[in-house]
Amino acid sequence: MFALKKLSTSAKTVAQPALRRQLGNYSLIRGRTVIVPQYQALKRCITTTSNTAEAEDNSAAATENTNDHHAVVSTFDLFSIGVGPSSSHTVGPMRAAKIFITDLKEHKVLDKVATLRVDLFGSLALTGVGHGTPEAVLMGIEGESPDKVETSTIQSRVKDIQTNKSIRLDGTHRITFDYEKNMVFNYFKTLPQHPNGLRFCAYDKDSNLVATNEYFSIGGGFVVNAETQLDHGENVYYKQINKKDAVVAERREQDIAVVSLPFRNSEELVAVCKRENMTIAQVVFENELKWSTPQEIREKLLRIWNTMDDSIRNGVMASPNDYLPGSLRVKRRAPRLYNKLLKGLYGGPLNQTGGYSQSYIPANGSQEEPATATPSENGNSQYPLALTFLPKKPKKKFVLPALDYLSVYAIAVNEENACGGRVVTAPTNGAAGTIPSVLKYYLEFISENPERDVMEFLLTTSAIGMLFKRGASISAAEVGCQGEVGVACSMAAAGFTAVMGGSVDQVENAAEIGMEHNLGLTCDPIGGLVQVPCIERNALAAVKAIAAAQLALNGEGDHRVSLDQVIETMRQTGVDMMSKYKETSQGGLAVNVPLC
Repeated sequence: MFALKKLSTSAKTVAQPALRRQLGNYSLIRGRTVIVPQYQALKRCITTTSNTAEAEDNSAAATENTNDHHAVVSTFDLFSIGVGPSSSHTVGPMRAAKIFITDLKEHKVLDKVATLRVDLFGSLALTGVGHGTPEAVLMGIEGESPDKVETSTIQSRVKDIQTNKSIRLDGTHRITFDYEKNMVFNYFKTLPQHPNGLRFCAYDKDSNLVATNEYFSIGGGFVVNAETQLDHGENVYYKQINKKDAVVAERREQDIAVVSLPFRNSEELVAVCKRENMTIAQVVFENELKWSTPQEIREKLLRIWNTMDDSIRNGVMASPNDYLPGSLRVKRRAPRLYNKLLKGLYGGPLNQTGGYSQSYIPANGSQEEPATATPSENGNSQYPLALTFLPKKPKKKFVLPALDYLSVYAIAVNEENACGGRVVTAPTNGAAGTIPSVLKYYLEFISENPERDVMEFLLTTSAIGMLFKRGASISAAEVGCQGEVGVACSMAAAGFTAVMGGSVDQVENAAEIGMEHNLGLTCDPIGGLVQVPCIERNALAAVKAIAAAQLALNGEGDHRVSLDQVIETMRQTGVDMMSKYKETSQGGLAVNVPLC
């Protein structure tokens, strides 16, 4: 029998006091996946656990008062490769399911499980079907991860699970699973920690509870527990599945202790840049060096971009007669729009054998050697690597020859996302088209060094995303679409300003403008599908990001409203926003546009 000290810390997820439920319900020990060989063992844990939980609460509160956590997370946790159509409803739940199954394996109780129950709460229940949540959970249970699952096989595998009423835990241990009975949608219940909650309960052949846990998908594919959700700003999350890769307690200490250039808000970020005479991208690069080598950073950034570019290509090269999945019967628009643009540029129809201008940058092989930057040249001997790989850019002239491409690229990505294709959370799947669109536009029409510009752009945008994640939210279920498309617009505006050679103050100004004019943006997807108004909204956000950058570049960087003030305003607006406008499809366009 497992002692409390041997219970998992890798899936530390829930603060739930209701331990005294009967066998077969949801008995949880705070912060741990509960392994329960016998119900009596759980009962004996109740008193001890409640006392322990209270002590942990007091300790956490004391820690929060003494540690004001910085905003820095890894760029490659903020930008992650996943599957559509939603990072919070698809990527996060798939990760959560895989974490739970991995926990069962590590405790060597996987073979004892005979059946499984999954409960979806709040937004995951209300719009989960349209967002692909059930399918994502089932794939996670079978051991798949968002960045590696073969997207073309998901629907056939789900159909097989539903037909045969069975599922394979981790792809190996087949158990009984009646989808209609064991996948439970709690439409009008929300767990107190976050609107996107889900619970797993595993039972043995005698219906005894073997293990249970709750998880919260907070946007961008991040999966957290109750403690980290309540501890404002703490950077503990579950992008990694195996605790060998990242133990939560160790990561908590690591984030606080080892970051080279920590910052909590945009004011501190700008101050760090000026103090160290570095750009925002250089600061982020320097922080990434604590986790990866320069070559690894380069390769991972290029992999992120190449996946973005692939999603654009797949979107514009799809059949113009295809419809997006779901009841809305929305026809793909990107292929037709792209065909018209190419016809206008080249005076003929789209070349069906190769009509896409690929912006792929190989991560291996020959590459331009970075210009050597010596301490005497840059005035900074403490951080030579970031200055070497990302030298400061001269200011460029600003022209807009083809804004139509912004819309086409953004629509292409989000149509791929709606079809469950491979996209990058930027910072979420619902907002996945804005940042790739702006970067693609820059590479095609302005860039003189694509590889370096990709690095500069993505590192700059990630810094802005970190600020929103810490200071407000990137989850539409928490704050509406201002937390997804609004944040993406702000990030893209900052990245574009940076690669155009703007100053740190101008980058901050562009990010502020990008969000200021998305404040209050609601999330009201029709039919619970990430299609209308989501797809067009990404296109408009891309155009708005360029406009924000233009305003900032034409200014001196001084402005009346700061980015920090806008982020706090966004947070307050999200708190005040009615829940029917927060990805529940209970208000706005979702109720005013008929489905038939």
